[in-house]
Amino acid sequence: MIRELSELGKKIREANAGEKIVHDALKDEPISIDLVIKDDGSFCKFEVIEKIVRPAEAITAKKGKARLLLDKAEEVLCYQGDNKKHELFINKLNEYKDVDAVKSVIKFYNDNKINGVETALAKFEEQVGEKERGGNIAFRVLNDDSRLHEKKDVYDAIINKYEAEQNLKLKDDVKVCSICGSSNFPVEDIPHGMIKRVPDGQTSGCALVSYNDDAYESYTLKGNLNSSICTNCARTYTEGLNWLMSNGNNQLIEDSKGKQKEIFKYSNRRNFGSDTAMVYWTKNNQKCTELDLFDNPDPKEISVLIDSVTAGKASQIEPDYFYSCTLSGAAARIAVRDWIEISLGDLKKSIACWFKDIRIEAWGEVYHAPLYRLVNATQNEKNKNETTSSRIAVHLWNAALKNTSPPLWILTSVLKRVRIMENDENKKNKESITPERAALIRLILNRNNKGGFMIKEDLDHDNTNSAYVCGRIFAVLESIQRAALGKDINAGIRERFFSFASTNPSPAFGRLMKMSQNHLTKLKGEKAGLAVILDKELSELFSKIKAFPNVFSLEEQGQFAIGYYHQKQDTYNRAKQNKELKDVVEDVE
Repeated sequence: MIRELSELGKKIREANAGEKIVHDALKDEPISIDLVIKDDGSFCKFEVIEKIVRPAEAITAKKGKARLLLDKAEEVLCYQGDNKKHELFINKLNEYKDVDAVKSVIKFYNDNKINGVETALAKFEEQVGEKERGGNIAFRVLNDDSRLHEKKDVYDAIINKYEAEQNLKLKDDVKVCSICGSSNFPVEDIPHGMIKRVPDGQTSGCALVSYNDDAYESYTLKGNLNSSICTNCARTYTEGLNWLMSNGNNQLIEDSKGKQKEIFKYSNRRNFGSDTAMVYWTKNNQKCTELDLFDNPDPKEISVLIDSVTAGKASQIEPDYFYSCTLSGAAARIAVRDWIEISLGDLKKSIACWFKDIRIEAWGEVYHAPLYRLVNATQNEKNKNETTSSRIAVHLWNAALKNTSPPLWILTSVLKRVRIMENDENKKNKESITPERAALIRLILNRNNKGGFMIKEDLDHDNTNSAYVCGRIFAVLESIQRAALGKDINAGIRERFFSFASTNPSPAFGRLMKMSQNHLTKLKGEKAGLAVILDKELSELFSKIKAFPNVFSLEEQGQFAIGYYHQKQDTYNRAKQNKELKDVVEDVE
């Protein structure tokens, strides 16, 4: 994973190089304020600018260090009396005091101190607004548009010093990097750099690789020496991961009221809940448009993808690899929750299989649920458990990309949600087994199936599995009650008996059958034709099972739910042609 991130970081460097100086000793840093001085070091003014990014001295970690000619107000001006940080900044300047571009700044602090740094500190709050005071300050000489830290002699001095230190370290102790396999750069016990914008992590950044305990000092290896990652690979993998975490652009969208608003949309990242993010990329930077189908499933595009995979066209594409890394913040560190490495051809095959496996009939049409709706199907709409949602999203993402089986505990979450809705009086007359829940149940059962019937997308008359048939019977019994008593029932058998029947069918259906006979008797006197249809359906289903089991396993509870869903959908479809059946379903066109 780190090797591929390092390769990505190198490619980003090459792509962004242009005429800009690119070197391990330099790193792009934001600038928000220009501190303008004269050649003699006297202060002129502060200029607040729109934040820009320019190369500056690269430092691995900010704690206990200062950057040459570009830093915060605490370091540059000793703002708010932070003497330690200011002293670090001055010490860094003195290391480069012989560089021409630095000499005017040295005067600003020494020879012309009263008119220089002391005046600047006094004018800082007056000329810089409170919101802008936390930005980086760069030095610029009056009537010169270029900043001092961007001067060629400054860059050359930084690079020469860096290379001299690197060569000295290589002479002292030659170690082979575990990532690039070379000894061109030293392996040091220094921080590798911080990753920004990690969910649930520190705003200042989190470390992907970090050792800070005595237990990591075996074999004389201290701290990050244990990782054997050289300084170059450490820098490139952090640059690659930071790019993935932040890459994107602003886009205009319409809100629920039809008004346009601007939002930032990530290009290589998806958020799974509030504490987890997934980043992805390809080795050759090839765009994988199939990933967009997870958010907006288009039936035509899905059909084309499935046809191309079936015809073997997906394997004929240019060889490329797809990578996906799922991360969460853990205080100052990063927890890697998942890593996927797969060829683009296999990726497209997996995505095609995913949409075949989640396909479900919904009110007369074939439906493919977006990934986020499948995740939401396991949670309370108003009181979501973000941690559980993110874990489910990670497992489903992995199953979609690698064509693997989701864990059965997700099925437990779905069925629990179904039962809660069935027992919630406020959810009366709302379908607890939605197309999304049915699709997710079907996916989990089929991919974890170790033999037996595979569940189809629509009603399967040949499926004689007792749990599936019991679910169908329960749906018919509900239809009989609706037909006999009307649709607006206070608490029907679904609300009162669904959970009981789906777990302990034998005692539950014993009571239900007595009730249904009363309902059928009433129905025969009022709607004889409908009574015949429903009684015939019931008899056909009874012929498929020998007896009601005492208990259903977890998988059988899922099969029960799918049988119930399929029977309801079939009744809906038949009601379009049969007027009598309209009395037992809702909103038939």
